[in-house]
Amino acid sequence: MSRKGKGMDAERELLHKFWGTGVWAALRIAGSGSMRYPSADVVATNGRRMLAIECKSSKDSSKYFNHEEIAQLKEFAVWFQAEPWIGLKFDREEWYFMKVEELEDSGKHSVASLKRAKEIGRVFEGLVR
Repeated sequence: MSRKGKGMDAERELLHKFWGTGVWAALRIAGSGSMRYPSADVVATNGRRMLAIECKSSKDSSKYFNHEEIAQLKEFAVWFQAEPWIGLKFDREEWYFMKVEELEDSGKHSVASLKRAKEIGRVFEGLVR
């Protein structure tokens, strides 16, 4: 499966998790990251909170984000009055969610590692509480 297909599958899995709560609704933004406007991969709401989530799936133990990706997510979140989040799906692991400020800065990139996600990230149930 292509990386793009794996990413779309992960985003769809996340949509089902939100809708499956019976309290949250979510939608996937097709083409996010490939247009000139800021966007997120998934937007979810329970009527009180709005989440803008940049989703990444990886077989590696770390995922790198360029600073422009993070800036666009934050800009999108401001426009939509949403909380900007990073959703991480590492192979054979559950979803982890981190605030953009919780990513490590390597200078050239922002980094989300599985180790850090397990230490300070939230699992799905913790995110939607």
